[in-house]
Amino acid sequence: MSTEDPSAGAPRTRAEARAAREAAERDAAREAAQVPEIPAAPEEGRLRLPAVAQPASSAEPAPPAQEPDTRRFLWTILAVVGILAVVVAGLSIVSLLQGPRIDQVQADPAEAIQVSGSRVILTANQSLDDVDASQVTVEPAVPFTVDAAGRSIGIRFTVPLDDATEYTVKVADVTGAGGGPSSDLTTRFTTPSSQIFLLNRSEEDDTIFRTDLSGERAVPIFTHPRINDYRATSTSLVVAVENTDGSRILVMDLDGKNTTELPLPGDGYVSSVQVSERGGLVGYTYSDKEITADSGRASVLVTQPLSGEGEPEIIEVGGEQASIAEWQFVPDSAAVLFIDFSGALSLDDRAGDAGSQNLGLAMRLLGVSRGTYTAIVERGDQSIVELDLADGSETPLAASDPDYGAATSISPYPGGTLRHIVARDDAGLPTGQAIIRVDDDGAATPLLEVESGNAILQACASPSGQYAAVTVAPKLTENPYDDMLVPLPTTLETHLFDLRNGDELVALTGFDVSWCPTAPGF
Repeated sequence: MSTEDPSAGAPRTRAEARAAREAAERDAAREAAQVPEIPAAPEEGRLRLPAVAQPASSAEPAPPAQEPDTRRFLWTILAVVGILAVVVAGLSIVSLLQGPRIDQVQADPAEAIQVSGSRVILTANQSLDDVDASQVTVEPAVPFTVDAAGRSIGIRFTVPLDDATEYTVKVADVTGAGGGPSSDLTTRFTTPSSQIFLLNRSEEDDTIFRTDLSGERAVPIFTHPRINDYRATSTSLVVAVENTDGSRILVMDLDGKNTTELPLPGDGYVSSVQVSERGGLVGYTYSDKEITADSGRASVLVTQPLSGEGEPEIIEVGGEQASIAEWQFVPDSAAVLFIDFSGALSLDDRAGDAGSQNLGLAMRLLGVSRGTYTAIVERGDQSIVELDLADGSETPLAASDPDYGAATSISPYPGGTLRHIVARDDAGLPTGQAIIRVDDDGAATPLLEVESGNAILQACASPSGQYAAVTVAPKLTENPYDDMLVPLPTTLETHLFDLRNGDELVALTGFDVSWCPTAPGF
């Protein structure tokens, strides 16, 4: 069946009529949407646009558009550089307005309470103008020297510091090398509480203990059937033990570990063990096990490295090995001061090769001061003098006020001396003993007194002079001696005192406190 179009001249089939209607509908929809026809551009002069990215399955993906990303990156870099420039300029201005500041501090508080010569080093954020010692203050007050160069200021304490104390170091009016405003550089540090070592002998074994000053936290460090002597440095224990075939010297860590044995000059015995922390040396008197009228060495003075890397060396006087009556390391040095059996007082710096230097005759070596290179000796005429070991000059030791008489031993410490006084009756018999604290200005105060029948064996101060340790042998008539190479009463007590106020802190069982440069004798 056909459909006729009145406007057409000839009849159409249904299919033709339907196609005509669809075309008319499309034209009507185009006109309603008002979508213009885009004429095709001629081939010549046609704008070449980038190709549209192909799907992932395409063999050759189109390269990304680089130009906009590169431009953004450059702007970002320029912005960051600009911000950094502003920050640097701002910091420079602030620095110029504030003056130098501390960039770093170096200090070792634990070492500072044990040895003199410890340092605090302040490093500034810029090179500094010259710094004078008058610009530096230390609280609490302690003697010091100053060494400054570049950005660093070094403050060296010439004596050890007190324990459990906060120290403030201030350098006033510091300016930069290029000028600008001044500023104060200030730092604070706190020293640790003191610990000591103590030797305790028993019928079974002898033990070296480490303890705080209360005695409540004692820890055994080293045990041996026969400990003759020991000394301590800031890092090591040096222990002399006795065996049936002679003595041995052992060096170990402060916890008793990593023990090594030092070689001796031969088969024999050692006593009067001492150490030089600054020189890295151990010293002792040595005697051969077999001594005859024609052979053998008796009480010769020996030094050798604590590290064990060197051989023992026997000190000579006039080219001969000399027998030594008493001796002591000079604190803060590698020098030894000794009196030989002829009464000659000599000084030998083991760090050099000058040999022994004669300092005249002396009857007793009473003590050597820390940080001053000064010794207290009794001359042949029984006068007691302070001897300058650097130039040989001497001055009489001033009497105390009040005057308690001649001292049997004197132990110097920073700020004064501890003097052992023995009171006697008209017949010369002892009636009592005392330790007298004498300040540098001569003011004297009794620290400990014991009645007749008791004996004071030794008194010495802590490195800074903050505390004192006094060894007492009680009830001598009931106190038998041991059978060691240097015999001592079997019962000994160590009394600890606060030298700042004179108060007794505690009494401990044991002796040979590590503050003392030598072991006690009797």
